[in-house]
Amino acid sequence: MNGTSRERGRDRDAEGRARNARPRDGLGRPLPYGVEGVPRQPEGVVRGPAETVREAQRLLDAGMPFHAHEVFEDAWKSGPEEERELWQGLAQLAVGLTHGARGNAAGGARLLRRGADRIEAGWPGAEPYGIDVAGLAGWARGLAARLERRPVAGRTPVPDAAAEAPRLLRDR
Repeated sequence: MNGTSRERGRDRDAEGRARNARPRDGLGRPLPYGVEGVPRQPEGVVRGPAETVREAQRLLDAGMPFHAHEVFEDAWKSGPEEERELWQGLAQLAVGLTHGARGNAAGGARLLRRGADRIEAGWPGAEPYGIDVAGLAGWARGLAARLERRPVAGRTPVPDAAAEAPRLLRDR
């Protein structure tokens, strides 16, 4: 099963670590075994900041914020300690968009605000690697507010992940 084995009902990778092998859709939701899903991001990839931003933007533009969050996660795990808040905050923004697009308005709004607070606290007034911290924080808070609006006709509008994708760099 794509490099994993199932032992005692639990998926394992080649090293025996627990790793869910179920295919996923573009928002990271599990699909039934045997269905073709969206390829996962490889884990533990060490990229430079520019490559991280470029790959995450590509995934966001494609409506795959869950996958973009994994790129940011690699950056925070492999990058310098002083940049951890930036990459963790960006990952929270991507996961917040993921939850919103999945229909989890409350969870999405909470993560969007948490991510905005994190990137602003760590990088006030700065644009590390050209990342538009102030613009992203404003985007996140605006989307969070829209997610928390009262439902219309009993339904909470679910944002389209690709249409709502933020611009990471100011000059884009």
